[in-house]
Amino acid sequence: MERPGDEHDDCRTVPLLEPKHAHGEGSNNKQEEDEEEVGSLGRRVLVESKKLWVVAGPSICARFSTFGVTVISQAFIGHIGATELAGYALVSTVLMRFSGGILLGMASALETLCGQSYGAKQYHMLGIYLQRSWIVLLCCAVLLLPIYLFTTPLLIFLGQDPKIAAMAGTISLWYIPVMISNVGNFTLQMYLQAQSKNMIVTYLAMLNLGLHLFLSWLLTVQFYLGLAGVMGSMVIAY
Repeated sequence: MERPGDEHDDCRTVPLLEPKHAHGEGSNNKQEEDEEEVGSLGRRVLVESKKLWVVAGPSICARFSTFGVTVISQAFIGHIGATELAGYALVSTVLMRFSGGILLGMASALETLCGQSYGAKQYHMLGIYLQRSWIVLLCCAVLLLPIYLFTTPLLIFLGQDPKIAAMAGTISLWYIPVMISNVGNFTLQMYLQAQSKNMIVTYLAMLNLGLHLFLSWLLTVQFYLGLAGVMGSMVIAY
């Protein structure tokens, strides 16, 4: 038989709170868990960063190449004359940004369409969308041609100096092949990015930049072709 005091003795032997582990074992376990969480977070950030740079890196190189071609041309034209530099600055910063923004915005739709087709394994649609985008963007480029053909009277109407406007009109004619080549550049870039073949874009962008630098030096410094040498180099590079 149980004695009446046994129940009270059992209550006294059961602690209300668990005692702390000797030598701080509980705190060590928590610290290890925190370190594991920090480590796993760091690994996740590293993995996601790698995935991001696989896509963003080639795009950055392509934009850097395009900007580099403009800077190289501007540097060589600056040694030719102030009027040529002013005319080039007008065309590159106004006309090319305007037309390039329209074409790039329209080409961005191709990236969405090709991405959907590639994800759905409808690979035959990739080429169809690419060819359709060429037709649409070429039609848009034709509609933008009057801006380049009538640059001089347009700038004079806006109050620009006649000499600078005339020089800008000459340079804008050289930019017509560049604008048309952007149709292929933008669409092929979106087409390749949708298939994660981004390194092709990087290689071509760096090749264009190096080729333009070499040809600009060759045609301008060695052959003394002046403005025609710089603009011809740009057309070849694009």
